[in-house]
Amino acid sequence: MNALWLTLASLAAILVLIGLRVPIGVALGAVAFAGFWHLRNLTVALGVIRETPFVFAANWDLSAIPMFLLMGAIANNSGISASLFRAARVWFSGLPGGLAVATNIASAGFAAACGSSIAAAAAMARLAVPEMLKHGYDKALAAGVVASAGTLAALIPPSILFVLYGIFAEVSVVKLLIAGVIPGLLTAAIYTIMIVARCSFDPSLAPRVSRAERDSLREQRRGAIKEVWPLLLLILGIIGGLYAGVITPTEAGAGGASLAAVIGIAQRKLTLPKFIDALTDAMITTAQIFFIGMGAVMYTKFLALAGISPLFTELVGGWAFSPVLLVVAVSIIYLILGMFLDPLGILLITIPVFVPMFAALKLDLVWLGVLVVKYVEIGMLTPPVGFNVFVVKNAVGDSIPLETIFRGCFWFLGCEILIMTLLITFPAISLWLPNTMK
Repeated sequence: MNALWLTLASLAAILVLIGLRVPIGVALGAVAFAGFWHLRNLTVALGVIRETPFVFAANWDLSAIPMFLLMGAIANNSGISASLFRAARVWFSGLPGGLAVATNIASAGFAAACGSSIAAAAAMARLAVPEMLKHGYDKALAAGVVASAGTLAALIPPSILFVLYGIFAEVSVVKLLIAGVIPGLLTAAIYTIMIVARCSFDPSLAPRVSRAERDSLREQRRGAIKEVWPLLLLILGIIGGLYAGVITPTEAGAGGASLAAVIGIAQRKLTLPKFIDALTDAMITTAQIFFIGMGAVMYTKFLALAGISPLFTELVGGWAFSPVLLVVAVSIIYLILGMFLDPLGILLITIPVFVPMFAALKLDLVWLGVLVVKYVEIGMLTPPVGFNVFVVKNAVGDSIPLETIFRGCFWFLGCEILIMTLLITFPAISLWLPNTMK
């Protein structure tokens, strides 16, 4: 069996195992084990399984992941997400669709203290959806903005997906994190414009607040800023430190977790039980990510042994005159996979396949990283398996039907068409900021 058919067979086997509810890490590891046994022998296969978990876990760059997760868990458990939403509500409620805009802005802020789309969507679903429904907002809009804005956590640093992509694609993690800043802010801005435009043309989607309530909220602005300014300073410090090169991603995560804890304690919102809950949440999620990562490393080694990199270099040689075809093909594949598979699994399965292809055409791998993470996050909104949609559904219960949440996301997916067109057409949107780093 040649390298191409062996790769296709292995991918098919992984998809079948995942379809049978086998955990992604187990599916990747099992297929890799069978591949090594087929290409070499049982001793080699067992050796890979024995060696890979230690080598993977000992990678210092991966230490940024538990630190980012801990920072997000502390921020969530200490009520920082609630403070962000209250502040955004005070400042933006006067706009058409003001509560939806506030949810979008608060999600962008929480993204810079979280790193996980699912965590961001879950936190905002509990806070923002009941508030919007109480004010008579359209259910699809209320749920859709929470699910969609949660994806900003994958772009705005700290981002766990960027860390994993950087390690597996052997690209600077710091440059990837900085590359996500402008696309993340662009996404939030386009979402905001769409919400305001929709609610201006159709006021029934989001009833405007009364003049008396608007005046009352205006008076609360100073207090709202006072409550969240430490977090805003923390966010700017992390991004600025990464950009200036004075801190590593691990140091940014560790410092951010420590400062988030200090803020929570100073504001008397972080108690010992909540801190223990934050530690538990971070450890459980870290273990899940690392388990998948170990399986992905074994699968990557198997593909290398099968000779897939030279094969793809040869296959794409005829496409060198039009790399746009490769970008379009990869885009379609990611959109299809995103309808069915876990985001982390998609990322780790596809990196060893697509990165050599882009490298062969001398396309920027940082730019590819931004596109890949965006497509993975779009997949969290698309039916039938939109993970952020199910997270919101779990949080709101029976008050909003699942199909209504998906319907609410379609407007934001329309925005993503524009965003992805801009990111593909103008790579400088992603690359300008990291290229200015020293």
